[in-house]
Amino acid sequence: MSYESHFQVSGFVNKQNFHYWSQTNPRALHEKPPHSQKVTVRCAMSASGIIGPYFFENEVGNAVTVNADRYVEILQNFFTPQLACFPVNENTLFQQDGATSHTARMSMNAVNALFLNCVISKNGDIPWPPHSPNLTPCDYFLWGYLKTEVFETKPRTMADLKQRIQDEVAAIPVEMLREVMNGFRSRLEECVRRNGSHLEGVIFKT
Repeated sequence: MSYESHFQVSGFVNKQNFHYWSQTNPRALHEKPPHSQKVTVRCAMSASGIIGPYFFENEVGNAVTVNADRYVEILQNFFTPQLACFPVNENTLFQQDGATSHTARMSMNAVNALFLNCVISKNGDIPWPPHSPNLTPCDYFLWGYLKTEVFETKPRTMADLKQRIQDEVAAIPVEMLREVMNGFRSRLEECVRRNGSHLEGVIFKT
């Protein structure tokens, strides 16, 4: 399961793919601070571990937009060498979201070279809904968990933020990842029972 997310020094969290849980309505405003420095992070997670984090940035350390060229570069120069340390075989599936940078022809060629006939994606071997945070482990677990841990003590600089992200990714135990992936199956089964509808209001046991 592979995806990107933004981390801002201010601690602001984009709500597009996240849920905020509370027993009561906090009636709180969620404001985005202006001009907050951010870094774009990519990770790939499985029940065996996490590859990453990888920071999309230029030569001077500023965040850059993820395009097809940069996506292929990370697959070839960062992801592939680390993948050799994982138990991968011809039946290993690779899931990515439907962003244009991921599904461009050159990107899909690079992905298919690694996972022939085993790609879960738009334009892939197994179609995947374009907006499915309830079914994507990076969305429903990884990013929310990491941001909770990273911003428990507020980073002051970009260097501090990136170090905190690296430390927290490394600290996630494999047992936790296995539980998340087991929950992934439960979510898929519940989605089938609901004929593909959203899982809003469903509480999954921890």
